[in-house]
Amino acid sequence: MEIFRDQQSLRNYIERQKEMGKKIGFAPTMGALHLGHISLYEAAEKENDLVISSIFVNPTQFNNPTDLEKYPRNIEKDIEILKDCGFVDAVYIPQVSDIYPEGLSSQQYDFDGLENEMEGKFRPGHFDGVGTVVEKLFRQVKPDNAYFGEKDYQQLAIIKKLVEKQNLPVHIHGVPIYREKNGLAMSSRNERLSPQQREPAKLIHQTLVKVNDWFRIITIPEIYKRVQEIFEDQKEMKLEYFEIADEDTLKETDFFYQDKKYRAFIVVFVGDVRLIDNMHLT
Repeated sequence: MEIFRDQQSLRNYIERQKEMGKKIGFAPTMGALHLGHISLYEAAEKENDLVISSIFVNPTQFNNPTDLEKYPRNIEKDIEILKDCGFVDAVYIPQVSDIYPEGLSSQQYDFDGLENEMEGKFRPGHFDGVGTVVEKLFRQVKPDNAYFGEKDYQQLAIIKKLVEKQNLPVHIHGVPIYREKNGLAMSSRNERLSPQQREPAKLIHQTLVKVNDWFRIITIPEIYKRVQEIFEDQKEMKLEYFEIADEDTLKETDFFYQDKKYRAFIVVFVGDVRLIDNMHLT
C-alpha cells in the first residue's frame, strides 16, 4: 500500500494511474478507522481498479473546539488497519497546508437549503467546512467514484448536492450503516465511550427500531412524545434532537404522505460524547 503525506507526491501518483486508465474509488475519512470504514473500502474495491483512502481531521467542520481537540487520532494504527484489510491501494495523509494553503477558512456554499436542516441548526458552519474539504480532496484525488456511510445521511445528501452544484466528475455512493453487535452505529466517537456507557448507548438504535414499528400506525406528534419519554429517565444520556424528515429534502414533516420516503434522525449525548444515527422508515 502506497502512503502519501503531501499533495505533490499524491498528484504524481494519480497522474500515473490515470494514464494507465485506472478507475479510482475514494473514501475520505478523519481516521480512527473501524469496520464501518472497511465496509466503504470493500464497496469501492468491487467497482474500481484502485481504492484510495484519505485521513485528515478537518478543523473547519468543528464548531466546538473541545470536540476537535478530543477527536481520536492514531495514524500509525490506522495505517496498519488499512494494510490489513486488503482493499486499499493507497492512503493520502495531507498536511493542513495541503488542504488550506491560504489559511484555515471555509468556502461558503448554497446547498439548496439542505444545510439548514437538523445538523445545520445545531452546528453552524459545519457543512461549509465539510463541503470545503471534500471539494478540495476530490480535486486532488480525482476519483471516479466516492463512498460515504449513510450514518451521516445529511452529509451524504450535502455531498451529492456539492457534486451537482460544482459540476464535479465523481459519482457518489452511499454505503449502509455498519453496526456493532448491540446495534450501536459504528463511529470513531465510540472510542470515547467508557465500557459503562457503551451498553446503554444501544438504546439509540433500539429507539429507531421502535419508531419504525410505530411508523404510519400512530401520528408523528405521538411518536415524538414517545421518543422524548424514552430518554427522560436516562441519567447518562441526553436527547439533543429527534426528527422525522423527507429523505429527499431533509425537511421535517408532521404528516406521512404515501408518495414520500421518510427517515428518522436522532442525536444523543452519552456523557459528553455526541452520537448520531438514522433509519429509513418502511
